[in-house]
Amino acid sequence: MQIAEGRDVLLLDGDCGLCHRLALFMDPRLNEDADIAYREISSDEGQELISELEEWERRADTVYLFRDGRSFVRSSAAIRCLLYLKWYWRIWFPIMWLVPVPLRDIAYRIVANNRHRFFDRPEVCTFRID
Repeated sequence: MQIAEGRDVLLLDGDCGLCHRLALFMDPRLNEDADIAYREISSDEGQELISELEEWERRADTVYLFRDGRSFVRSSAAIRCLLYLKWYWRIWFPIMWLVPVPLRDIAYRIVANNRHRFFDRPEVCTFRID
């Protein structure tokens, strides 16, 4: 199944419990006009999207968000996920955005490097939600 043209896409690690929980957390809290698809980074669709990125982004090995024709990685992608949620979650976006990118990315990398310690890997990836 191909992703509809113009639709936003969040690429997540399919064997990561944190990524799995993020998709499961977001889905019931999506704003009614949110149009986002979740895909595994390793999927054909995910690899096709990544192949179009600049070299440094392809090597990032992180969460990717494709929003309005632009790509975002690491903490920038994670924080922008708030924009798809209902208003009481979305209001956190400007507050989180005030934290400088280098500091956000340090925190992101600490969590990313330890995610398998704290979150069990899902037996089956179930976040291919359309």
